[in-house]
Amino acid sequence: MSGLDTPLAGSGHSTTVLKAAIAEAEELVRGASFVKTEQDLADGLDYLAGSIRASLQMAWAYQPEHPFFVNSTSQHTKMGLDNPDTVYYHANLGRDRTYVVRGRRGSTVDLSFQVLGGDYTPSSTPDSSTAFDDRDLSIAPDATFELSFGPADSPDRCEHHVALPETAAMLAVREVYDDWAADRGALTIHRADTLGVPSATRPTPAAADKRYAVAAKMLIGRIKTWFAFPEWFYLNEPVNTLTEPRPTPGGLVSQYSSVGHYDLADDQALVIEVPRGTAPYLGFQLGTVWYTSLDYIQHQTSLNGHQAQVDPDGVIRHVVAERDPGVANWVERIGHDRGYLQFRWQRLDGPLTAEDGPTLRLVHTDEVAAALPYYDDNRVTAEQWAERIAARQRGVAGRMIG
Repeated sequence: MSGLDTPLAGSGHSTTVLKAAIAEAEELVRGASFVKTEQDLADGLDYLAGSIRASLQMAWAYQPEHPFFVNSTSQHTKMGLDNPDTVYYHANLGRDRTYVVRGRRGSTVDLSFQVLGGDYTPSSTPDSSTAFDDRDLSIAPDATFELSFGPADSPDRCEHHVALPETAAMLAVREVYDDWAADRGALTIHRADTLGVPSATRPTPAAADKRYAVAAKMLIGRIKTWFAFPEWFYLNEPVNTLTEPRPTPGGLVSQYSSVGHYDLADDQALVIEVPRGTAPYLGFQLGTVWYTSLDYIQHQTSLNGHQAQVDPDGVIRHVVAERDPGVANWVERIGHDRGYLQFRWQRLDGPLTAEDGPTLRLVHTDEVAAALPYYDDNRVTAEQWAERIAARQRGVAGRMIG
């Protein structure tokens, strides 16, 4: 028998556990209590596909000798009510090693770093060991910066050094856009003791088996976790309402949120008013029943402070509706009669109050014009609307997230 005819240890079994997990995940999706329409199920199957892709990516991205940044969430791997204005990165950490992060600051509105202990689960959010934004860094005239993470007494520490606690497991980075045409920055990470040293690890069938098993576990955990999360923070609120601004769960140091959920007929609309205020970043979006963003590339399902029209009194007035009201701040629900409402303020210097937050009215679609005090100023032509969509398409293409 030739070598090619000899069964190899681990061959033929690598995908078995993953296939079982995919089947279990599909049953969870199809059996979810909130699946009431074909739209709900179609979104769920898309969510499942993205979750499979993300779980495989994250299982193979775990390279402890030579870590690198991975796009945690993109338009193809949505989860956790992903923000259409944000590019998400993460890299795995070990508390007894030193990691050097180097970058170039783009022209985006915010860049934040967060060390997480553990991960989101169906029963808890990860502890946030430390969180800060680029205002804490020394950024050179050429927009470059450097910082390190590791033991407090590390000999490889940079000027800006973050001591890692025992629970440290992951570094999460968020680069946030207001203008989607802004210049994206650059970011790298390396372990100080392995830079320039080739990896000693070689692929083996057993290692592949392990990574497939990890991907399977991550897939089921991901599905179950984000089923539970909205129950904690959204669904305990009355429908078609929004909370006062409050610190965002999960430890983002400069972020406040206002959240809610909606249930609308096709002849109903929500008119939501919020002061533009002075926050460098203000964003609003809709979410599906799967706690993911709606299609924000081909449709205006989100608006931030740069994209939204601000009325002469300093207030942004969003109109959430299925039918086109003919105004610039129409937030499309594209067939989603139920879902989530989310405001975020970021890069804040202090707390927000109820007066800084949104107010909401439920109206008939025929009453939208009367509910907008600057309706004539808010109106847009079909050509102007098409340019708004084109700007979204160009903006995401420019970020090249995926």
